[in-house]
Amino acid sequence: MEFPKFLLGDNTDYPSAIFIIHTDYPRFIINLENDEVEWLEDFTKEDENDLETEAENLIAQATAFYDREVSRYED
Repeated sequence: MEFPKFLLGDNTDYPSAIFIIHTDYPRFIINLENDEVEWLEDFTKEDENDLETEAENLIAQATAFYDREVSRYED
């Protein structure tokens, strides 16, 4: 099964949190309430260096995805 690159998630145990799930490598979940990121991959030291630059871009994409989705609900 193929998934979209980003998914929205919520949970009644965290009523004010909004989660964005990134399903491509490197997989992660970001909580937009506090910008906390949970990586779902194990990284080597070399990966971590490359990830620093890519992480900023991916988090910006996740935030843009959320803004786009919310704007579609408002229309």
